[in-house]
Amino acid sequence: MQEEVKMVLDELKDQCNKGLQHLVSEVAKLRAGKAMPNMLDSVQVEYYGSKVPLSQVANVSTPDAKTLMIKPWEKSILEEIERGIMYANLGLNPQNDGEQVIINVPPLTEERRLQLVKQAKAEAEQGKISLRSARKDAMDMVKQLQKDGLSEDLGKDAENDIQEVINLYTKKIDDAVSAKEDEIMTI
Repeated sequence: MQEEVKMVLDELKDQCNKGLQHLVSEVAKLRAGKAMPNMLDSVQVEYYGSKVPLSQVANVSTPDAKTLMIKPWEKSILEEIERGIMYANLGLNPQNDGEQVIINVPPLTEERRLQLVKQAKAEAEQGKISLRSARKDAMDMVKQLQKDGLSEDLGKDAENDIQEVINLYTKKIDDAVSAKEDEIMTI
């Protein structure tokens, strides 16, 4: 029975890790005032009749902290890249010079910074919801193990271990979002 409890805890940790990684990747997409190539990860471009990520049709670089440069592998899709950036609704204004698309990243206003912080907190709440869901699944598994013969003491210990894992990952989520908030609010 100990092995089954260990499997439940391992599965819980795996689910919590996946949730944390998702949160970190989503929060990383929020721009903090400086140009980063991953700001354009959500941009989809029409390419030969299908939507593909921008990174599959162009090279994105940052020549300086305020500029993104997108050099397509085929010049014929420059307008599609511009259109994709506009449709992504990132608040960026692409400029096409015939060879590449250049984006000057404007400095964030105080209002936009507060909006981004609110977005980061919403992502944190989604992460915590996934943790609660994972905890419920793990607790249900422990209850099922108790029905199948796991002693009550081991069941209570397993529930305490589950809560410790959830508390640890809740703190990790709070720390990740707090670090992003500091990054966003720093001028």
